[in-house]
Amino acid sequence: MTPRRKIVIVDDERSMRLQLEAMLITENYDITLLGDGKELLDKLPELMPDLIILDLMMPEVDGLEACRYIKNNSQFQHIPIILVTITGKKALAQGLEAGAVDFLQKPVNKTELRARVRSMLRIKKQYDELQATLRMREELSNMIVHDMSTPIISVLLHATLMTEKITDTELLSHLEMIRMAADRLDSFVNDMLVLAKMEESKLRLNPSVENINQLVLDAEQHFSIIAQSKGIELKLALPTLPLKMSVDSNLFRRVISNLLANALQYSPSGTTVTLNLSVRYTDDNEPHLHMQVIDQGAGIPEEYRHRIFEKFEVVDLKKKGVPQIGLGLTFCKMAVDAHGGNIFVKPNHPQGSVFVVEI
Repeated sequence: MTPRRKIVIVDDERSMRLQLEAMLITENYDITLLGDGKELLDKLPELMPDLIILDLMMPEVDGLEACRYIKNNSQFQHIPIILVTITGKKALAQGLEAGAVDFLQKPVNKTELRARVRSMLRIKKQYDELQATLRMREELSNMIVHDMSTPIISVLLHATLMTEKITDTELLSHLEMIRMAADRLDSFVNDMLVLAKMEESKLRLNPSVENINQLVLDAEQHFSIIAQSKGIELKLALPTLPLKMSVDSNLFRRVISNLLANALQYSPSGTTVTLNLSVRYTDDNEPHLHMQVIDQGAGIPEEYRHRIFEKFEVVDLKKKGVPQIGLGLTFCKMAVDAHGGNIFVKPNHPQGSVFVVEI
């Protein structure tokens, strides 16, 4: 049995509330009547209606103010709002700007009200169905990513065991390439898992005081092999004294790895990738990290630089042939944001990109 669609009617005049309810009573809706905008905002989390019919002129919290609050709140902004008022075009413009999707003028016509309500509920139903489909796809994707972890670990394990038993130099070289590819895939799967947790608000930072110099050196041990195989020079510029600050070591290691992997992947042979790490201290002696990963690749056009860290931009930008785009950058932004920091990209003159992390 299909559940009844929930409608909230908000008007400070009781007679108007009852009149609107009477016009819709035969439509089999679940209707709630409220007397003012404040009551609506207080009860909205509990009610979660499919449609709000909202009077514009009310004391304390009027229709425009309630509308703006709802449309600025991600929990409620998908709920369609029909504004009802006795005024004309100016109120219509203000209401639409505040976030209302439709408008009725008093005295309300019964046929018009029913038609507008049905139209808005159809749109809301389509939105709900789309959200359910997206959730199902995301859950399926997360299941697939989880299931990928086991075979990847198996590949890494067997590659390591074979390395201990084989002495042929050429075979060892091929095994090392297999191990590095599996390690990269494992890193990607872990990024996907962390992204899923972050989007579910399950991310919990586990900060501890870490030697950032050492985290960079650990990453350099792995990526120097990749750089060498591609004919790329990998350079580090680290502070003389170890930079120690509070970070989540697992997340920050992955930020360093993703940025280096990204730079090496899109850099041509014969170029240089450089990681610069520096620190400045505030007046209260708190360290602020400044890290740059500099490459000499194709670079990123200016009009795309603000979009490359956004997950939903990745597919579109890849279609346009923009280099250095992937979920690894999305992960970097989410991890840096979680640390209260900032990440951005700027051009490296005469060619390439500079990815900057500030925490």
